[in-house]
Amino acid sequence: MLLRSIRAELMKCRRSPVWLAFVVLPLFPAILGTVNYLGNLEVLKSQWYSLWTQHVLFASLFFLPAQLGVFCAWQWRLEHTDHNWNQAMTAPVPARDLYLAKLVLAAGVSFLAQAAIGALFVLSGKLAGLTDPIPPELPGWLFFGALGGAAVCALQLYLSLVIRAFAIPVAMALAGGIAGLMLTSQGLGYAFPYSLLCLGMRANNPTMELDLGPFLLGCGVYILMFFALSVRHLTRRDVSAG
Repeated sequence: MLLRSIRAELMKCRRSPVWLAFVVLPLFPAILGTVNYLGNLEVLKSQWYSLWTQHVLFASLFFLPAQLGVFCAWQWRLEHTDHNWNQAMTAPVPARDLYLAKLVLAAGVSFLAQAAIGALFVLSGKLAGLTDPIPPELPGWLFFGALGGAAVCALQLYLSLVIRAFAIPVAMALAGGIAGLMLTSQGLGYAFPYSLLCLGMRANNPTMELDLGPFLLGCGVYILMFFALSVRHLTRRDVSAG
């Protein structure tokens, strides 16, 4: 049932305008970060590492949380706007598979977003004339950033399930991204889902050693918690109303 649900979600994605967000939004932090880097070369002297901080600062604060928030809100939009909850909940698909299919797709989008960020980072560095080798830590920044993004997706899917308005969960994602960076700077990053995104990408310090135990525990706890809350909401509340 889970594989069938995933295929159904993929069919919904075909020719959807939501993909425009994943084409356009990654360009903004890449452009802003590169311009900021080139305008502060007298201070930012670590080449690729300095460029990464400028790219990720904008991406983790605004664009990536918004990008994931938009996609997660869109995934529930068909159920909310077309009032087809009765059809969805009477189909022979367990509630857990309905949510998991959306989470798997959203997590996949998180990994695709990180791949786009990495490609634009390398392209920007080459265009900026950087001559040092590309940082060997780059795959780790992208992989753990994607894991942190998966935890954010679990939360955003829950918010978009219980809040029928499209814009409110996206606005909460933006607020969460800003709060995540603030909490990370205060040493509380492993306790907040949006901070896990910042930590995984090493937004504040590319040379920081990630504490894998708390990081993986935080990602796992948030994914399992919002999975459980979402399934409970689907099975115990009258979501077909409204």
